[in-house]
Amino acid sequence: MLEFQFLWILIALPLPLLVYRFTRPASTGAEQSAALHIPFYHALSSMAGEHYVEKEQNHRRLLLPSLIWVLLLIAASRPVWVGDPVELQSSGRDLMMAVDLSGSMEQEDMVLNGRTTNRLAATKSVMNDFIPRRRGDRLGLILFGTQAYLQTPLTFDRQTVKTLMDESAIGMAGNYTAIGDALGLAVKHLRKRPADSRVLILLTDGANTAGEISPQQAAQIARDEGIKIYTIGLGADEMIVRSLFGNRRVNPSADLDEKTLREMAEMTGGRYFRARNTEELNQIYALLDQLEPTPQEAQTFRPSKGLFYWPLGVALLLSLIAAFLKTGPTKWWKQERADT
Repeated sequence: MLEFQFLWILIALPLPLLVYRFTRPASTGAEQSAALHIPFYHALSSMAGEHYVEKEQNHRRLLLPSLIWVLLLIAASRPVWVGDPVELQSSGRDLMMAVDLSGSMEQEDMVLNGRTTNRLAATKSVMNDFIPRRRGDRLGLILFGTQAYLQTPLTFDRQTVKTLMDESAIGMAGNYTAIGDALGLAVKHLRKRPADSRVLILLTDGANTAGEISPQQAAQIARDEGIKIYTIGLGADEMIVRSLFGNRRVNPSADLDEKTLREMAEMTGGRYFRARNTEELNQIYALLDQLEPTPQEAQTFRPSKGLFYWPLGVALLLSLIAAFLKTGPTKWWKQERADT
């Protein structure tokens, strides 16, 4: 929409009309003494039919200066084009997510939409709902297996984080589990951020079987840096396996190191969660929304673009035209002929 920052300037629009109506034209003393005053001049002009022609010519002469005056006042009132509201990114939390991509995440002990699926597919489904809800937070993504990789640095671009999470695949970081290295990598990037609220959510289905640093050592560093860790242990407690000798019940999460995950969380002021199915995993991420709420008051601004140069440019162009009409080549040619 169009707005004027100094709309009050437009009250000066009738000023030339008032000057023209209530003031006399300026003249020198010599001109006044040399002038021949005829009291009945207007009457003679009317009888000759010249009065109305002169009046019409005066109106035409005033049209162009009046238009220039209006354009100058419009430019001085600073017209701006105001765009649609744009939401500013709020300064929320620096939230890093570390997701296990080791070979054990291929275990199909989760149910998604009534069908059995592997652990990573269930994790993606839940995180696809969780990530868009974190409006105002800087999100980062670490994928780890035998090695830990920073897939997405801390950013407000939630769509990119969601896309890269969707594109992750089991085994792309190796088949073992380097929990300590993933935690150390998260600390390395979170420690650079302001210490208002730095959070790590670590999801795994196993124990630390690779890496250069132990989970306990990394958790101590995180505690010293003021980083809160929430750990999630993923995997069903039991599942039925069919074999030649019949069905038998097994515990697919036998390798899950709950003790270490709980210690890491408690050491840093966070919590440990156990997700045995997709519903529990979804509830955990919903609970994390409550434990680490996002900013509620979103700030917006409306981008504006100044338009004053358009009326100012037109006024300048009309001024050049007026000057050309007054001292143009026709009058110059007449002057040259008179001189010769």
